[in-house]
Amino acid sequence: MAKIAPSLLSADFADLKNEIRKVENGGADYLHLDVMDGIFVPNITFGAPVIKKIRKVTSLPFDVHLMIDRPERYIKDFADAGADIITVHQEATIHLHRTIHEIKSYGKMAGVSLNPATPLETIEYILDDIDLILIMTVNPGFGGQSFINQMDRKIKKMRKIIDERNLNIILEVDGGVKLSNAKDIISWGADLLVVGSDIFNAEDVEFRTKEFKRL
Repeated sequence: MAKIAPSLLSADFADLKNEIRKVENGGADYLHLDVMDGIFVPNITFGAPVIKKIRKVTSLPFDVHLMIDRPERYIKDFADAGADIITVHQEATIHLHRTIHEIKSYGKMAGVSLNPATPLETIEYILDDIDLILIMTVNPGFGGQSFINQMDRKIKKMRKIIDERNLNIILEVDGGVKLSNAKDIISWGADLLVVGSDIFNAEDVEFRTKEFKRL
């Protein structure tokens, strides 16, 4: 059964505590936290201090997605702030193997994210070391974008690799996920769906979260 990770990128930042409570009540499995630095992606969001603060208001696992240049500089900060999963981009760090093992040294799950144009082959030799693969189905940096249709092949291919090699890896999909396409994405092999605007822009955030859970 696929799980849901609402992305705070689309939440009301002036009322985060209540926004988190709504998705909790709706049955969210994780909370997805997009960290952007204005360098790796053309946007700036928040960092470890904000995550440390909201860690106090929820017991949901924190799925922290670092869309930042040279993320190895800040792994300890996000681990200390309360991250449960720390995901870095293959494109953002030169020594990916070293970065993954630093994440794991803090007792955290380690993930690798791939931009839409980045081939799966670039992480072939790290698959045995990671806990999660995040397939970006939009170009990262902004919420509310449309799903890139060609990414269905990429998701299916990654699912096949995971299954054929019997890897214990969560396959996560992020970008343009909506009620209208979620069933298809799940059928392609996704284990975890990141949903931003289609949850937090809904009239009833809790009910919309429940709708995704019913899928």
